[in-house]
Amino acid sequence: MPITPQRVAVGSQNPTKVASVTHVVRRLWPDVEVVAVEVPSGVGVQPASDEEAICGARNRAQEALASAGADLGVGLEGSVVDTAHGMFLEGWTVVVDRQGREGIASGGRILLPRQIAAAVRAGAEVGPVSSCLTGIPHIKERQGTVGYLTNGLVTRVTAQEKTVAYALARFLHPELYEEERTCREPER
Repeated sequence: MPITPQRVAVGSQNPTKVASVTHVVRRLWPDVEVVAVEVPSGVGVQPASDEEAICGARNRAQEALASAGADLGVGLEGSVVDTAHGMFLEGWTVVVDRQGREGIASGGRILLPRQIAAAVRAGAEVGPVSSCLTGIPHIKERQGTVGYLTNGLVTRVTAQEKTVAYALARFLHPELYEEERTCREPER
């Protein structure tokens, strides 16, 4: 049976992360209380792999759940992945509940400009480098690098909303994630 949470805790006070979670959960549960809790990710400031980003998002979700006495904890973690095609910016979300269930999701990837990728490879974080190059202070708390690169077609909030929605699927349809089912092809 799907849950109806009373309180959802976001493992960050970054306004884009809080807004993305709030927009999604209030579409599902209009009266839910959303609380922002500053918690450590337990990973580097610029995760550079899917596994590191998932670990950071999971740590944020678990810490937020525990510290806020919430029904669901949500952790969001941006990351980069270096490929043969260049460095991509992406994001991961982990949602956890009190029973230890977990939803994990990622969104799209966007190719970073070479200047940003080179700085990240040298140890910098995407947000501050993007702020420096664009002249937009605290870009990661506003439209994000993705918002700048797409001229606002996709902002950091809208990109994160998708990952939050995807990670909630496990809680919206638990019967499909927790029970083994057999399937017959529908009759025509």
